[in-house]
Amino acid sequence: METLLKILAEIRPDVDFEENKELVDSGELDSFDIVTLVGELCEEYDIEIGADDIVPENFNSAEAIMALVTRLQED
Repeated sequence: METLLKILAEIRPDVDFEENKELVDSGELDSFDIVTLVGELCEEYDIEIGADDIVPENFNSAEAIMALVTRLQED
């Protein structure tokens, strides 16, 4: 989770990723942020995030993003 929080902070240093549970719904993360984040996650965690996985519920919180990463690592 620490690595994920560092990646998120690099993309949007003005957002409290540990507290915010509606990152996409509240507009804290926009589509450009998501595209950037997907690239960083794929590189850092050696995973592939498909179009089917790029949905708001997978990116609304740091916990949801980490759950997505974990699930894709197990596949």
